[in-house]
Amino acid sequence: MKRGESSSALESHLMITIQERRHDDQEEEEEDCWIGNYVEEAKKQVRLAVPLIAVSMLQYSLQVISIMFNGHLGELPLSGASMGSSFASVTGFTVLLGMGSALETLCGQAYGAKQYHMLGVHTQRAMLTLLALSIPLALIWYYTSTILIALGQDHEISTEAGVFNCWMIPSLFAFGLLQCLNRFLQTQNNVIPMLISSGITALLHVPVCWVLVFKIGFGIKGAALAISISNWVNVLLLAIYVKFSPACVKTWTGFSEEALHDLLSFIKLAVSSAIMIW
Repeated sequence: MKRGESSSALESHLMITIQERRHDDQEEEEEDCWIGNYVEEAKKQVRLAVPLIAVSMLQYSLQVISIMFNGHLGELPLSGASMGSSFASVTGFTVLLGMGSALETLCGQAYGAKQYHMLGVHTQRAMLTLLALSIPLALIWYYTSTILIALGQDHEISTEAGVFNCWMIPSLFAFGLLQCLNRFLQTQNNVIPMLISSGITALLHVPVCWVLVFKIGFGIKGAALAISISNWVNVLLLAIYVKFSPACVKTWTGFSEEALHDLLSFIKLAVSSAIMIW
């Protein structure tokens, strides 16, 4: 009996040991699996984030390049362009950037729910809204010098800033469309076309600035006009891609009357986004 009891106890001990080892192995496998998922997710985030960072920098570089060209014209044009660019960012570009950010929510939800055609509808709705909003913003830019002088800024610098912003008004409408196209592609994880178009635009912007500012002699007007041309070139490149790329066949099915419906709900979400960023 004693030998049987000891043998039974030994078997029980071995069974417990085996179960513990299996449990430990299972925990190790689960931990390895969790780490693998984490690493894979991190790689996906990086693959999306790095191009988006580059896109933002390239698009912002248009204003920086134009201001640098104005720096070769003298202190007054440089001061005017700097003040005008700052005023334009606060009263125009930032507002449109915030309004366009609403598409990240709407298009993201539609893409996740596999309602692919709704991405195009939401984007068209945003385009109409931002183009309409650009009209009063353009009026503010038109009276930039008057507003700045009324706020106590230097008269000569404010006048130059007003000239700069007046010639940059066409870029306002392009920037609004650009934000919509960016969000449309971003929510589909399709960021490389944005990177390529922004890179081409930034490279072209330098010779365009040089021709308009120095070759033709437009000065500060040419630097502002170059921003407008470059933004429209970027919009055109992305529009061609969206129209003809197989990657957007399901999400862009052409212009739809459905975009004219439910504008108020989009505006509510867009205004909240704009206020937050502004």
